[in-house]
Amino acid sequence: MLSFFISITMKQIDANTFLVDNPIWPDFLNNRPEDSTKSNYGHALLIAGSYGKMGAAILAAKACLRSGVGLITVHVPQRGVDIMQTAVPEAMVSIDENDTHWTHAFTEDELRKYDAIALGPGLGTQSTDALVSIFHVTDKKPLIVDADGLNMLARYPNKENLMIQHTQSAPLILTPHAKEFERLFGTFPTLEARDEAQREKSRQLNTIIVHKGHETRTSSPNGSIYLNTTGNAGMATAGSGDVLTGIILAILSQNKEYQHDATLCTTLSVWIHGKSGDYSIKNQSKCSLIASDIVKNLQYVTNS
Repeated sequence: MLSFFISITMKQIDANTFLVDNPIWPDFLNNRPEDSTKSNYGHALLIAGSYGKMGAAILAAKACLRSGVGLITVHVPQRGVDIMQTAVPEAMVSIDENDTHWTHAFTEDELRKYDAIALGPGLGTQSTDALVSIFHVTDKKPLIVDADGLNMLARYPNKENLMIQHTQSAPLILTPHAKEFERLFGTFPTLEARDEAQREKSRQLNTIIVHKGHETRTSSPNGSIYLNTTGNAGMATAGSGDVLTGIILAILSQNKEYQHDATLCTTLSVWIHGKSGDYSIKNQSKCSLIASDIVKNLQYVTNS
């Protein structure tokens, strides 16, 4: 189960709760063969951005590239094409039929070339039909749902069956902050009660849940919770979650044929995100930290 985390430092708090620090890297992050090409490191699809919210898509795409993905395609509305290709020239762009937001219903043929898919940053909430359709065609593709993707999922009446259907063939990762968690699963009187609900939902839905916040909690389908030990209060800033989505997308895209457990790939991504936030306050205050700093400092994390 521990896969590439063989040398991890892990303090066991109880039977199913672990405090995680000092992960080692999988080979695709720090031991690249000299004759490798971009095709060795995955092709990611990011569905993100809407009119007035293209910044979220840019942050997620840059974070994905900085975390080692070989190729990324970003699906954006027509008004977002010039913005994306100017801000992230390394990214390819898939163009929606709609001018301002996501409407395109992807087919299995269109998705076949991608190794992992993420959706949600800056997406807007007009795209519930497109969201539901992608759950039906992402067979065998890891799927990360964040931000507005979670908000649309929360109001879909058959959401739990939709999630269970996907997890029969591939990992599903949900990345809610506190309010998004409440929209999906309800409110709880104590931290302990919320943790237990998170465990139970991961078990019930066979889904990885990343509850973002202080000591971000990543729960696995077996009910274990991994508490993150990196990060700081400066990361409580707009766009920080979009960066995390890009990192998770990159790690899972490089994790071809599931060499490594998806929960622990996600846990590593959370650790990387927090560690980059810690590098970001070495020479500035917490209150001055912005999400672009986290992207910029990923270069130091993956070189450590």
